[in-house]
Amino acid sequence: MSRNPILTFHGAARAVTGSCFRLETATGAVLVDCGMFQGSKTEKGLNYRPFPFDAAAISAVLLTHAHIDHSGLLPKLVRDGFTGPIHATPATVDLCAVMLPDSAHIQETEVEMLNRRNRRRGGADLTPIYDARDAEATLALMRPQEMDQWFPVLPGCRARFWNAGHLLGSASIEVELTAPNTPLRLLFSGDIGPDAKLLQPDPEGPSDLDYVICESTYGDTDRIEASAEHRRAALRDEVRAAWREDGVLLIPTFAVERAQELIADLSTLMLAGDIPFCPIHVDSPMATRATALFRKHARALENGAALVEGLQSSHLHFTETVEQSRALANARGFHIILAASGMCEAGRIRHHLKNWIAREAATLLLVGYQAEATLGRLLQDGAREVRIQGEEFPVRARIRSIDLYSGHADGRELVQWITERLPVRHGLFLVHGESEAMEALAARLVPLLPGDRLALPALDDSFGLSADGFIRRANADPPRLAPEQVARMDWHNDVSRLILDINEALRATADERARNTLIRRLRHALEESGHMPPPRKSARHRQ
Repeated sequence: MSRNPILTFHGAARAVTGSCFRLETATGAVLVDCGMFQGSKTEKGLNYRPFPFDAAAISAVLLTHAHIDHSGLLPKLVRDGFTGPIHATPATVDLCAVMLPDSAHIQETEVEMLNRRNRRRGGADLTPIYDARDAEATLALMRPQEMDQWFPVLPGCRARFWNAGHLLGSASIEVELTAPNTPLRLLFSGDIGPDAKLLQPDPEGPSDLDYVICESTYGDTDRIEASAEHRRAALRDEVRAAWREDGVLLIPTFAVERAQELIADLSTLMLAGDIPFCPIHVDSPMATRATALFRKHARALENGAALVEGLQSSHLHFTETVEQSRALANARGFHIILAASGMCEAGRIRHHLKNWIAREAATLLLVGYQAEATLGRLLQDGAREVRIQGEEFPVRARIRSIDLYSGHADGRELVQWITERLPVRHGLFLVHGESEAMEALAARLVPLLPGDRLALPALDDSFGLSADGFIRRANADPPRLAPEQVARMDWHNDVSRLILDINEALRATADERARNTLIRRLRHALEESGHMPPPRKSARHRQ
């Protein structure tokens, strides 16, 4: 007797990070992706919490691509008992060999810094989500699979990769289930690349499917023309506008693909005389190693020759050590710094922001999607002050944004990609998008699919899949986060905003007496709430 599979959405559900989908079959359970959550502290807290399933019971992982929001919790999965194969394209395996150890290093470093702050406040130490040994153990389980070739996953389950056009090695994953399962064909889109991507071809995929699980990051957006010429013209204008004699253009960027695209375009603009020559500092050890992989795979890339030419520029400099990174604070003359992470959530870009965000000679150029509650999104939305690693900074730098380097298809392109997959007989699940984007894309798809074949799953939602359609299942356990807690500001963001507002109000108050009055009123409000902490002893009294 055939058994209907069950599909559960453990991440990228009404949010753009934490991609993780569990497919339970008659012969075992498979994960498609196992990514890290980004955004508010509430969402990032999911990275530290136990998986909502037994890691040791997962038989295999199918990985769409190497970005950390798709691969970043694989070492935690291994730490928690997973021992099966991780199937990915050869280029994805190569990139994970760079990105996962780097992710482990970032976590160990940032937890160490956080623990130092916690100890000063009397707080408890945290443990990194995983360490370098877990990352290395994960890489040992990687099994490279070529594009367009079927490979076995489990008895009654096989898969093949289709080029998704998003990133070096990125893939959509077709899964075919046969007996003892109910025979079905599923397609997990992964992240779909846009038209006119510099280094990637247009996305591909099969048609005539039972179920499609499709990303919706830009489902509510139609970009302006995104040709190579238009993209470079926009970048040219931003560089010219940012130029200051002792200024800087900071570009937070993903170390993989986005950094390499910018290197190629900046070099092309300089060689053409469209912008003056200036130093370009790629301040990311991971970007340095990833760039070497792009050089290795240059023949498989669109416009690979332009990238190789850009990498030969004498104005291009890669920084490796922390000391070299910090020394960039002493750089003179206009220069450009590319540093991770793309949403300003971690990595060396935060060091540069602390150095430059309060200076009018700086420009911050955002060139990719900024998830809700990330530092990048706060700056993009016009924050006047921000907190970085516990310190407060006024925002005096110019904040600019261009969306022509995104690795994601826009709403029009997503509709076209789905149209090319038709017929989709039983169900389309929209994932990897905030609620507004998902709902907008669902509205666009009404002419293509009946509404009862569309689903917008929330975190930890489960669905039974049959040859007659999908059925939402009642879960024994509640979701780890309620829908209103996903892809939203949380109380940590509110507290940071409140502290910044209080400090701004105190600075704007006329004199010492008025400031003391304001402080007394704030204390009184806390006392009235019943949450006023006991008075802290001064350093003199503690001696």
